Amino acid sequence: MGNEIEVLTQIPVDLDRDSLFRRCHIKAESEYASQFEVILEEARHVARSKAVYREAFIDSKGEETVTIDGVTLVSRALRSILEKVERVFPYVATCGIELDQIKLPGDDLLKQFWLDEIKATVLDSCRANLNNYLDNRYALGKTASMSPGSGDVNVWPIEQQRELFSLFGDVNKLIGVKLTDSYLMVPNKTVSGLRFPTEVNFRSCMLCHRENCPGRSAPFRKEMWDSIQRDSGVQSTKTV
Repeated sequence: MGNEIEVLTQIPVDLDRDSLFRRCHIKAESEYASQFEVILEEARHVARSKAVYREAFIDSKGEETVTIDGVTLVSRALRSILEKVERVFPYVATCGIELDQIKLPGDDLLKQFWLDEIKATVLDSCRANLNNYLDNRYALGKTASMSPGSGDVNVWPIEQQRELFSLFGDVNKLIGVKLTDSYLMVPNKTVSGLRFPTEVNFRSCMLCHRENCPGRSAPFRKEMWDSIQRDSGVQSTKTV
């Protein structure tokens, strides 16, 4: 399968109380503060974020495909973004299944929300640590990443999770992440994708038309969208 798969498990978990209070809209003097701290303390005790990645090289590129170690990924956008790229780093990073074992009342939506935000914070830290590890180990310099299901539905279809996961074999065995029949990942605070060196500023949000997406990290780029779609005969009618 090419280069060795590496699993990262000794990932620091930073769960700062004040930052999480702000993220969860909790005031330190409120009646909810002590309830939240109970959940936070348990999360600190059990949290075990994990990541798996590998260095891989592109075998070939079609009109709208990229083949990596015999696995063909179908996405015109991905093919365009990787035009000058030969080496990529497939990855999966997760908050870890341990946080899902924290027992909360099923009808307490507020506490469920708190735990979800704690899990998101753990994932953010995991992803940042993975990126730093790759940057330092491979001296990558400027990089970007792209994930199945990110951006508009036809940018890189979420169904391509299956092909991405196949680059690792049994991801569940490696880091405890399962892929459902609808191609969602469990635990829910898990990300996957390809990281790659680039000289161009790129984020998947640049190809997403959803104006009010809470996770948006970059504005939609109509000229980039049109450039990618032009060869397929599809023109954007969306304006920003």
